[in-house]
Amino acid sequence: AVYVTRETSELTQEQQRLTWHHHNEFIRAGAQLAPSEKARVASINQRLATLYTQFSQNLLTDEEKRGTVLDQAEDLAGLSETFRSAAAAQARAQGLDGKWLIANTRSSVEPFLTYADQRDQREKVWRAFVMRGDHPGVGDNKPILSEILKLRGERARLLGFETHAHWRLQDTMAANPNRAMVLMEAVWQPAIARVQEEVADMQALADAEGGNIQIQPWDYRYYAEKVRKAKYDFDEASVKPYLQLNSLTEGMFWIAGELFGLTFRELPDVPVYHPDVRVWEVRQGEDEHLGLFYFDPYARTGKRSGAWMSSYRKQQRAGDLVASPIVSNNCNFLKSSGTNSALVSWDEARTLLHEFGHGLHGLLSDVTYASLSGTSVARDYVELPSQLLERWLATEEFLQRYARHHETGEPIPQELVERIEKAATFNQGFYTTEFLASGLIDMKLHLAGEAPIDPVEFEKSELTRLGLPKEIVMRHRMPQFAHIFASDSYSAGYYSYLWADTLTADAAEAFAEGKGFYDVSVANQFRKEVLSRGNTVDPVEGYRRFRGRDAGIEALMRDRGFPLPQSTR
Repeated sequence: AVYVTRETSELTQEQQRLTWHHHNEFIRAGAQLAPSEKARVASINQRLATLYTQFSQNLLTDEEKRGTVLDQAEDLAGLSETFRSAAAAQARAQGLDGKWLIANTRSSVEPFLTYADQRDQREKVWRAFVMRGDHPGVGDNKPILSEILKLRGERARLLGFETHAHWRLQDTMAANPNRAMVLMEAVWQPAIARVQEEVADMQALADAEGGNIQIQPWDYRYYAEKVRKAKYDFDEASVKPYLQLNSLTEGMFWIAGELFGLTFRELPDVPVYHPDVRVWEVRQGEDEHLGLFYFDPYARTGKRSGAWMSSYRKQQRAGDLVASPIVSNNCNFLKSSGTNSALVSWDEARTLLHEFGHGLHGLLSDVTYASLSGTSVARDYVELPSQLLERWLATEEFLQRYARHHETGEPIPQELVERIEKAATFNQGFYTTEFLASGLIDMKLHLAGEAPIDPVEFEKSELTRLGLPKEIVMRHRMPQFAHIFASDSYSAGYYSYLWADTLTADAAEAFAEGKGFYDVSVANQFRKEVLSRGNTVDPVEGYRRFRGRDAGIEALMRDRGFPLPQSTR
């Protein structure tokens, strides 16, 4: 009744949006179904909840129990002392004194694949990582994900949608699966072409070394790093000594201060769930309390892998009363074995800022209702603030202040910063292709409806049809694709990172067209129309208010160094 009368009553614009949102969610959940259909949807949801938990537990077990144990010091040739110490500490924690343990998580595996000189050990670590959840017997996720897909297809049909993908994308910026596929396919061929160039460069270098090998997936990161050093005189190892986690954390707070006038005051006496967790009060200027920020940075046993933002309490208002937000950022950086701050890679530093972008989205929310607050927005819009904030990592102002050598305290040399800038689009073929492979498979899986799916055969046949280069695997293979099988959240929605990056590239150019990344007027407009709005306005309209127009694909292609397609959308 409220929904029907919303436009003729005295409801505010936000209240009208709220009634539409809740009405839409009720319909999408099955409120208009017959009693028998409602009962079946409820049964499906209950079964899916069980399957999601099983999938997650199996994946966590594989990450904690199927790491690679190395017996000889020479097996770690090429790796930094910091990495060796962390691997030794992980082995000791498992009762393996005198050995080294490469945990089966991305934060351990990717550095190993980038720097380890022993090719056979790289292959061993790579195989353990890509086979998470994909093995016979206990812990095999393939039967679980097949059942998940079938149940999602049935539920979508009961709810009146063609497929699960149509159900998931109804209330997004893309609006339907076709628009998401058009974007991914527009970028796919340029990315594949770039991969071929990257592989040619790596193969030439490998041939020059006389190793008589063909580049394989476990070689890609290793030889890409060698090519980067040869082409740009720049490698990750030269940057990492300047990237201290504690300093970078101070730096991200500084960015928030420069752009939005925020201050962060650490609260050492607030109760926390683990000694690694730190808490800050966030204020507007010096006086106005905005919220609390929790930071849980390090990997540990029992903690799921990856990085994410959580909201323990969302911002909301009731008259003059304001419930301030309580948000957390959670990462899996390798903890330093000494007393110094942990050192992180360039990609990990980007992850730090990425999650803080989500955090700011929650902290700067200024709405009335919790269900419309902060990050409670369309899946393909929520990544805009996080991916945009990554851009501040490479700014000279940030690096000169907060990228300081962990031993000497000297700021990162300007010539190294210049090499970082020149290498900005390096390896974009690899990063874009491994992501798109996962995004396209995700969408194709959920466009299949209730059709029975053999995960291994489906993955193999679709990737062959797409022409995925043999030197690359999906960033997330199906049996370990927690984004889409540990919950509904990113199912048929992994494309959203690319959709948001299209917005991000365009938004970054808004700063470039102004006074640069520290242009407060542009930042305030972004805060007003994006960060503070939550889901009180349609995201298409919200972005249009910020930018003055819709975003096209052109900025994204420029950003990645790809040629523009003849027909852009």
